[in-house]
Parts: sequence; C-alpha cells; structure tokens
Amino acid sequence: MEQRKRRRQSLLKMGRRFYSWLTGTLSTGNPQSKPNKKTIKQRFLKLLPCCRSGSSSSVNQSNIADEAEVSTVCYRPDGLDRLIQQTNFSKKELQVLYRGFKNECPSGVVNEETFKSIYSQFFPQGDSSMYAHFLFEAFDTHNNGAVNFEDFVISLSIILRGSINDKLHWAFNLYDLNKDGCITREEMTDIMHSIYDMMGKYTHPSMKDNAPKEHVDNFFQKMDKNNDGVVTIEEFLETCQKDENIMQSMHMFDNVI
Repeated sequence: MEQRKRRRQSLLKMGRRFYSWLTGTLSTGNPQSKPNKKTIKQRFLKLLPCCRSGSSSSVNQSNIADEAEVSTVCYRPDGLDRLIQQTNFSKKELQVLYRGFKNECPSGVVNEETFKSIYSQFFPQGDSSMYAHFLFEAFDTHNNGAVNFEDFVISLSIILRGSINDKLHWAFNLYDLNKDGCITREEMTDIMHSIYDMMGKYTHPSMKDNAPKEHVDNFFQKMDKNNDGVVTIEEFLETCQKDENIMQSMHMFDNVI
C-alpha cells in the first residue's frame, strides 16, 4: 500500500513537471527554478514498472540499480534497430521503455480514453479531458486514434533528448490544432481554456475569468511579429529562442534517462 502511494505521488509530480514543460512556451511569468536532474530521473524511472525495485529498502548506488533494471528486460519491440536510428535512445534504454510500456499497456496501444484517464490523475482538481485530447493528438502521429510504442518513444525522444529546435517544433505542433502550419487566436484560445479548465477553479492565487483571453493576447503580442493574426513556425522559433524563460523550460527534462 505504501509503495503504491509513493508511486502515485511520483506520478503526479512527474505529470505536473511534464505539463510545465509543455506550457513553457506559453509562460509569461517568472522563470522556474532549475530542476534537480537526479530527482527527475528517479521520478521518471518510477513511472515504469520494469524500473522499480521489488525491495522497499533505500538504495543509494544508483548506477548499480540502473544496471540491474536493464538486466531484467526480456521484451523486444519490432523494428528495434530502426527505432535506435529514429530516436536518441540506446538499445538497452529502448528495451527498458518497452518493458514499462507493455506492462502499463498490455494491448500494445493507448487509445484516447485511456490517455485521458491517465492524465486526469495528474490534475484531479480540474477537468483535463480537453487538454489530454490535444496532447493525445500530438502523440498520435499517424492520426489513427491510437498511440503505439513507436509513437510514444519517438515523441519521448524529442521531449527528453531532442535539440531545442526539435522540442520547439513538437510544442508548435501541439498548439497547431488543425496542423495547417500556423497557430490562430482560436486555436490558442482553445488551448488556454483547456489549460485553465485542467488547473481547476480552486487555485492559489485564484484565476480571473478573463485570464485565458489575457494569456492569448500576451502570446500573440509576443509571437505575432507581422501582426497578421497568426503565428507561423518561423515566428514561433524566433521568439522562443530569444526568451530566457522559454529556453530554460526546454531544458527541464535534459538527461532524465
């Protein structure tokens, strides 16, 4: 019971950190404090069943533990060599990730309803369904209503180990809801409403009713360089790369695994 409680707490913390990474390009506030990479790694590994030790005792020799975790992997995804070429993960890392993915998703795929159910645990005080829908579509690269291991690990590679340019392209694709190559006010308004719905009404400090609109206005004032009412990928990249807060958020998951 205690182990299950600790895992849930780790899951919630990791989910919120992932949310912070995804919304980093929308940030207009103060820069976030630099995360402890060792702590992030421990939290991330706890999310995968294959990476959790059966013993409840504390082990400080993380390198030895990591080797033991890898040695227990017995699953091998199809096209492993191809995934090594497509991602920034090693063979052993892919095996560890695949073992965890299969343990959590025995069918080998995650549909949108399951994805929403998982994400609702990250923000139980609000309604995360719409934001989870947008996030699922970003992971569902084949637009077939399912996220398989290949979809999952390719996106994960970008988020964890991609270049700044790759990470920003991934974030832009999330905000570009109809995938037409630009972000409109309507799209960003939908995104912001989904974020505020997810955060819930009982935040501290409390959020004003017009906060989503103000955030959209700030986003376009910062990003829309030629004032044509849309933000292109070029405008998005140029603005983000010059913003210290955004750049800091892009490094949040560096060297997690």
